Amino acid sequence: MKTAIVLGATGLVGTKLVDRLINEQCIAKVVTITRRPVEYASAKVVNEVIDFENIEHYSHLFKGDIIFSCLGTTIKQAGTIKQQRKVDLEYQYKAAQLSSVNQVGQYILVSSYGADQESKSPYLSMKGELEKQISALPFNQITILQPSLLKGHRESFRLGETIGNVILSITCNLPFLKKYRPIYGDDVAKKMVSVSLSHKSGKHVYRLDELFSIR
Repeated sequence: MKTAIVLGATGLVGTKLVDRLINEQCIAKVVTITRRPVEYASAKVVNEVIDFENIEHYSHLFKGDIIFSCLGTTIKQAGTIKQQRKVDLEYQYKAAQLSSVNQVGQYILVSSYGADQESKSPYLSMKGELEKQISALPFNQITILQPSLLKGHRESFRLGETIGNVILSITCNLPFLKKYRPIYGDDVAKKMVSVSLSHKSGKHVYRLDELFSIR
């Protein structure tokens, strides 16, 4: 019976992930770490509200068997690249450090297709930087998922993402564009749960085609 920690539990992937973890018999407890209170119908879920600016004060919450990190924002929501880096990189890395110190065995990250520290895209660059930093931490198992645009219902409307999903859903039927096709957040969550139940040690990266292969 395992304890799972979920960072980014209110997002598109995070909400689906929590729903799936609740229904897994081997998961005894799900700790959702959020910036505002969230109510859950299941007694399995414990919601912990923290100040991410002082995340180190909450190290006692990062104790369990698995940490799932699907935290993320957009530059529109954050306001600046600097603020986006705080959420997409700094907060996630600090949470990973605390979990590592507390000897959490498994770390599972939702990154992005095309993540590369050397990318000219600030977003893809910060994703690549985070992957590199996480990979250096002494978890027994590190899993990185790299989806393209995510499909599904969000609390907040994202115009650019919605337009991109419509265009890519049509054009990505072409063979040379398939690697960019959108994927449902629930499919990503399904893969996260699947790999969390495996016993493979070391680092594993799942790119877009491998995420689609779960169907």
